[in-house]
Amino acid sequence: MMAGDHKQDVRPHAGAPRRRVLAAAALAPMLAGVSAPARALATGKSGARSTGPVEPVATTLARWQDVAGTLGRPGDMKRNLMYHTALPRRDLPVRTRNVLVKPALALGSHVSFVRYADDSTLVMGDVVVAEHELQPFTDAMHEYGIGLTAIHKHLLSQTPDIWWVHIHAHGHDPLTMARGLRAGFDRTSTPPPLPPAPPQPLDLDTAGIDAAMGAEGSYDDGIHKCIFVRRETVTDGDRVLPPGLGSTSAFNFQPLGGGLAALSGDCAMIAEEVHDVLVALRRAGVELVELHNHGLTDEPRLFFVHFWAVGDGVALARALRPAVAATNVVPIG
Repeated sequence: MMAGDHKQDVRPHAGAPRRRVLAAAALAPMLAGVSAPARALATGKSGARSTGPVEPVATTLARWQDVAGTLGRPGDMKRNLMYHTALPRRDLPVRTRNVLVKPALALGSHVSFVRYADDSTLVMGDVVVAEHELQPFTDAMHEYGIGLTAIHKHLLSQTPDIWWVHIHAHGHDPLTMARGLRAGFDRTSTPPPLPPAPPQPLDLDTAGIDAAMGAEGSYDDGIHKCIFVRRETVTDGDRVLPPGLGSTSAFNFQPLGGGLAALSGDCAMIAEEVHDVLVALRRAGVELVELHNHGLTDEPRLFFVHFWAVGDGVALARALRPAVAATNVVPIG
């Protein structure tokens, strides 16, 4: 298949002259007796007049069976709104600060599909790639018209070199999006899925961590996670994002023995919160990794700080609480 047959439009509209050109281009194949290639809608454009942001609608796993088959991996539903697929990089033996990083601590790729009231689909994700995989993966996204909204690091001085790529597409053809993602994953060494393992006891005082953080944590493949979401309604263009999509603060604790933990995660902030959060993290003895955006058209504009620390798990959680309190978040339900 040629790139033009599956390329999606992720560029903003440029006014009436461009619309006339696109309309003529779409009409030409019809006049010639052939079907036009599928196109995704431009970011923030639904193709119809709207008096307000377009809301996501609930779906079930059954709706996404074809997407799962195309991706070659099973997914699950998050809050009945997001079809979510996890792709942990178990193949990458990553070390940072002399700690062997478990995939669930900081090496998890994730993609989520959301259906909207106008029957369009939004896909957003965060993909972990080795440095030699970055350009081939990027090229695959471009071939399928899937946008890149951020390329950056989540860890300090890691070996081997790893990058995190945030992806975004919106349109009426979720299978084309899934094919593009699969093409990208196939240009990496992302391993096939494993059946979920039952929770194992952690050498951490998880109850103490939860009490200190003010959130009920969860188990994820050997990692204890405390997750928060923004209280505000967050939009992407004219799409309302489901709570937790592109707007979470995550505090991940990996047991190191004797109650010690490696901490990795990120805080979602609006501009006026950034300074206070950075100050609170440094006062907690936490190392700052990066400050950046994950999206292009979110409102309110969100900033994310990634961080790293090693210490007693409960002591770290207590020290982190002021950073959480400086942001307008609630524990995820």
